[in-house]
Amino acid sequence: MKARGARGARAGHAGRSSRAPTPRALSHVDAKGRARMVDVGDKDLTERRAVAEGRIRMSREAFALVKANRVTKGDVLRVAELAGIGGAKRTAELIPLAHPLPLDHVAVEATLDPKLRGVRVRAEVRLAGRTGVEMEALTACAVALLAVYDMVKAVDRGMAIGEIRLLEKSGGRSGTWKRVEKLKS
Repeated sequence: MKARGARGARAGHAGRSSRAPTPRALSHVDAKGRARMVDVGDKDLTERRAVAEGRIRMSREAFALVKANRVTKGDVLRVAELAGIGGAKRTAELIPLAHPLPLDHVAVEATLDPKLRGVRVRAEVRLAGRTGVEMEALTACAVALLAVYDMVKAVDRGMAIGEIRLLEKSGGRSGTWKRVEKLKS
């Protein structure tokens, strides 16, 4: 099932009708096909928000140790949350064409999920600015999940990180977009 935007539009096209989308140019590519950083200098300052999620599956043994907070390296969930916050703040150092942003708020929540037999991470990022914070929310999730892997790898090197995805974004010219379908365990 494809994700739908705020008014029934296809994912990534919130606010448009359900007719065939109009092709759009890639914003990070110039007329000659070279990568470029988007000039956001003329954009209005607006409240921007993005929420992303991701997950990591692990063995029964690893899950039990994380649940009991008995992993040798420490509290896996709290370290993952701190790592995610740090990742959001450093997105522009990791993603070459991302703008360095003065983030107003970053919240990362790592929770155990017995049905998944793993950890789910949810990140919310906000700022008042000229460009969105989707990359910061996605990076927060990715880094938090990598921290889980790092802390638990001595017990389970077969852990699988996946389903890192944007759930919603608001602000800017493109307005609000929300993912409709839910992640299955």
